[in-house]
Amino acid sequence: MTTPQPKLAVLVKGWPRLSETFIAQELVALQEAGHSFDIWSLRHPTDVKRHPLHDRFRGQVRYLPEYLYEEPQRVWAARKVAQALPGYAEAYRVWRADLRRDPTHNRIRRFGQACVLAAELPEATRVMYAHFMHTPSSVARYAAIMRGLPWSFSAHAKDIWTSPDWEKAEKLQAQTHGAAFGATCTAIGADHLRSLADDPARVDLIYHGLDLARFPAPPDRAQRTQDAPFHMLSVGRLVEKKGFDRLIDAFAMLPDTLDWHWTHIGGGTLGDALRARAEAAGVSHRITWKGACDQPEVIAAMRVSDLFVLPSRIAADGDRDGLPNVLMEAASQLLPILSTPVSAIPEFIETGIHGVLSDDDPAALALAITNMAAAPGHTASMANAAYDRLIAEFRMDPGITRLSERLRALGADTV
Repeated sequence: MTTPQPKLAVLVKGWPRLSETFIAQELVALQEAGHSFDIWSLRHPTDVKRHPLHDRFRGQVRYLPEYLYEEPQRVWAARKVAQALPGYAEAYRVWRADLRRDPTHNRIRRFGQACVLAAELPEATRVMYAHFMHTPSSVARYAAIMRGLPWSFSAHAKDIWTSPDWEKAEKLQAQTHGAAFGATCTAIGADHLRSLADDPARVDLIYHGLDLARFPAPPDRAQRTQDAPFHMLSVGRLVEKKGFDRLIDAFAMLPDTLDWHWTHIGGGTLGDALRARAEAAGVSHRITWKGACDQPEVIAAMRVSDLFVLPSRIAADGDRDGLPNVLMEAASQLLPILSTPVSAIPEFIETGIHGVLSDDDPAALALAITNMAAAPGHTASMANAAYDRLIAEFRMDPGITRLSERLRALGADTV
């Protein structure tokens, strides 16, 4: 018996990626809700490890040419097929208009990848869904025009705040071949995108939420005594928007009376610079750099830590966090949270109630750490409140139900 071809195609930047657990969580949940689809990835994987979630995905993973010159025969053959499609001329016109405003190699690569996608999609494909509003959505949009298909997207953080308004607006309006719908995971992001759309209903606020079935029950946290070491944990890429440079400066300001240690989990381009910064600040002996870890390792580290710290800030290019899932993961383990009031973080953490949101100035961060270490009872009560809010308002299920409804309405029927 021939297996039916999926009607839905999902486009991602890369698969699998350790830093995008929220995407893996969503796609596995959509499969479990009955959707059948293949993943089309713009990039090959670079992470050595993978999360258990990635192994639960049951469809095929297809890799588009990451760089067009690496697969010239495939690209030229695909373009020949694409040129025979009824929407190719319009897609080419739209791309040329985009290229005039964004004359970059990346924009050229997007069109080449779109030709391959349009040529190689199964005939049964009826809907395309792209994760991230920038490059993946551009590839989906061009290919959708070629094939005459509806497309949709999920927007997150960097893709919203570093993309030009003209491009976002055109992806949100029917007359410019915009998405049938767009989902985004923060209220601040949804408000911004709705202001650019021809119809605000085109944009849905869908929090990622957390699939609590994947996490152990929180540990029984005995109240830390004042003379016990204070273990802090951060999980996040070593990039500007995460603010770890200022956190290291804050560590140098902690009082000598506080016995502390910080563990960092994650990769990133600023690793060498931040290690050198810690050495210069005289705090490197109190820091463990664990590098990229899978989710079981992350959760194990959360269960033995006293404070989760994520000093997010807005980067020079406008990049910023949305609502990092890692904050909800910390809350699931009753781990107290110290973060900053950037972007959508206050949508989950109300300072003084569910955790502490500090200014990202090193002196302010140092004071917040000192105060939280000195008040374990109050800190634990905030962790309990964050856990209660997670259970009540930030479960994964409602968002998956809404997303599934949206995709089914476009023709991506469940099986």
